Amino acid sequence: MLLQNGWAILQVLLVVTFSQADEQVCRQMGDPENPQLSQDGNIVLGGIFSFYSSWKDRMDTYLHKPLLNFRGFQFAQAMLFAIEEINNSTDLLPGVSLGYKIYDACGSMSRSVKVALTLTNGNEILAGQSERPCTRPSQVQAIIGETSSSPCMAIATVLGPFYIPMISHFATCACLSDKTKYPSFLRTIPSDYYQSRALAHLVKYFGWTWVGAIRTNDDYGNNGMATFTETAQQLGICLEYSVSFFRTDPADKIQKIIDIIKASTSKVIVAFLSHMDMDVLMYELSQHNLTEYQWVGSEGWIFDSQTAALDIHHILNGAIGLSIPKAHVNGLREFMLNVKPLNSSNNELFTEFWEALFNCRFRQSKSRATIQRECTGHEDVTGVQNSYTDMSLMPIFNNVYKGVYAVAHALHNILNPFTHIKNIDFKTKEGDEVYFNENGDPAAKYEIINWQPRENGVVEFVTVGLYDISLAAEKQLNLQNKSLIWARNSKQVPVSVCSEKCPPGTRKVLQKGRPVCCYDCIRCAEGEISNITDSVICVRCLPEYWSNERRDACIKKEAVFLSYEEIMGALLTAASVFGTCTTAGVVLIFFKHRKTPIVRANNSELSFLLLFSLTLCFLCSLTFIGQPSEWSCMLRHTAFGVTFVLCISCVLGKTIVVLMAFRAKLPGSNMMKWFGHTQQRLCVLGFTLVQVIICIVWLTISPPFPFKNFEEFKDKIILECALGSAVGYWAVLGYIGLLSVLCFIFAFLARKLPDNFNEAKFITFSMLIFCAVWITFIPAYVSSPGKFSVAVEIFAILASSFGLLICIFMPKCYIILLKPEKNTKRNMMGKKAPHLF
Repeated sequence: MLLQNGWAILQVLLVVTFSQADEQVCRQMGDPENPQLSQDGNIVLGGIFSFYSSWKDRMDTYLHKPLLNFRGFQFAQAMLFAIEEINNSTDLLPGVSLGYKIYDACGSMSRSVKVALTLTNGNEILAGQSERPCTRPSQVQAIIGETSSSPCMAIATVLGPFYIPMISHFATCACLSDKTKYPSFLRTIPSDYYQSRALAHLVKYFGWTWVGAIRTNDDYGNNGMATFTETAQQLGICLEYSVSFFRTDPADKIQKIIDIIKASTSKVIVAFLSHMDMDVLMYELSQHNLTEYQWVGSEGWIFDSQTAALDIHHILNGAIGLSIPKAHVNGLREFMLNVKPLNSSNNELFTEFWEALFNCRFRQSKSRATIQRECTGHEDVTGVQNSYTDMSLMPIFNNVYKGVYAVAHALHNILNPFTHIKNIDFKTKEGDEVYFNENGDPAAKYEIINWQPRENGVVEFVTVGLYDISLAAEKQLNLQNKSLIWARNSKQVPVSVCSEKCPPGTRKVLQKGRPVCCYDCIRCAEGEISNITDSVICVRCLPEYWSNERRDACIKKEAVFLSYEEIMGALLTAASVFGTCTTAGVVLIFFKHRKTPIVRANNSELSFLLLFSLTLCFLCSLTFIGQPSEWSCMLRHTAFGVTFVLCISCVLGKTIVVLMAFRAKLPGSNMMKWFGHTQQRLCVLGFTLVQVIICIVWLTISPPFPFKNFEEFKDKIILECALGSAVGYWAVLGYIGLLSVLCFIFAFLARKLPDNFNEAKFITFSMLIFCAVWITFIPAYVSSPGKFSVAVEIFAILASSFGLLICIFMPKCYIILLKPEKNTKRNMMGKKAPHLF
């Protein structure tokens, strides 16, 4: 689309008129302005280019040689070529001739506005009273130009209310896309909004996060750098410094910029400069031999052959940046090189151009400058090597060419027949599509070029990639697999970072008072990882995982439990098996000698039941070894509780039998008939049944269960049995303790009974061991971590079981096996044995 609705360019081109005033008199202020180049036609187009570097130099040609700007002349020639093609065309505007009036802006913003008004209002001087109205149609139907953004802003502000179209070929400031301020401005070069963002993405692509920035101190540089800075921040790029200057600034200001560059740590400089400002800066940089910096450039200078030619100190070697895509206009180069001053109707400008081009002087020239030779007007332009014959700016010439054709197509649509201007969409003869979006901008497409010096010292602009805004976001930046040349002709991509990348296993911590690109790399804490480069956080591993040594991956925690394979588990298993086998041996011995007095004494039935319960005690310790499961957790505590109560009940029964037997020998005592075998069995059964009930209640309400303990060790999982109900667990232990205390009390009371083999003495000693073991068990169990608490519990079971087994049965086995002569009833009823206490 050529224009946003509301502009109605061509309606303005042909029918804009202003309301008349009956008594107005027109008087032009100041001297009249004549165009430098002009030609009559049915429809006249205006052009504004800078043919001279300044108006002062232009007016002082009697003292100095005119300082002609060949580029401005090239732009004007591109416009004349397009107009000539259109006038010779039978398809576009048939029967209508285009004329032109082209003025020199001389690089002055105020003069640009002045000649723009001249193109709009005309140039007649009306003396005295005149009946001609001051308000009349515009002299030109559209204006091609200006080259820079700031003059375009000034002109567009003035012409906007009159809706006179202005099409620029090289004004890129994003601010000109604001149609509320510049409703009639269009351009054939993309907006800097896209270029600035593309530059930021280019910088990010190469990993440069710490860069310096220099810009031209005008609308082009300031607006372009503002967009770059905003995008760079979004991409995580930091600017170490951002400075601006203008080519006319005093030397001390530019020196300050040099000092800032020299003091910086960044090695990449993004330069949003015009070619003239870059030329000034490059000269100062060469004075300090600052060749180690990587330059990233905007289209204002990156593909400028004059800038490259002036870089004799190789300051910009390896520079990379964005340029307008290469273009070719058939016949334009030949048209430019075929210029002849004597054949031109604009002899004054062409004469000065010719003298500057060949450094000669025509006889009629008023210039007093020293000239080497006299001009003939027939010199061969193709034999000259200077900025005029340099066609590296052909993409910009093509923009001028397309701007003229855009106006011509709009005129053609109005005349033959009318269509709305926003639907303008055409292709040039080279196939380039021309249209404008709602902001008056063309589609944004850039080539990425790299300055690569050749052996002859000439810099070649090598296209190494493309940036196309019309593609998907991830495909917009496309760098080709070409070898790039960097600063100082290096083949290695420069590094420009404030801080080196944080490797996996670390996280970034910002340095206080510095930009976000400056940070320290802190190792992740235990149990946390980062598996990407430049991570800002460390992620905590899941409870069942732990960080590896490098802190870049979570590994499954080692599951820790008391197993049969480890030494401690094997030793405890061996002790349990040994205890079981020893008890079985005692059972065999007792069974073999079951008729002997020492076995029959004190209820052999209780003795065998006690040995059976001790066997279960030794075996129940095995349930504590191995990986906990739901059944093993419930079994280990309940089996332990019940078997120990059975064991203590038997010991308690034996103690009571001893005590009752002594009491029964007293005159008139018949206590033994109240505590016979039946009562002893019921006593053991009753005591054990209580513990069984406690265990059933515990298992019903809140049974023990397998539990993964993540808190005990950071890098290990403790597989253990949770108690479920702590009350139930301590009730089981408490009941065992109660029976143990009762047993100890009864045994202590019976320790001095007169039997030669008084079992109460050994029971007392075994109960001392039992109570000592379990009293020390409590603090040891509570303070032992992980599987060691299980080992403590097993040790307590084994120790107390061995205590009962050794203290109660080993003396009897000693007599049975080694002292059989003492295993008689007479000896058992003999005189008192020595007291243990």
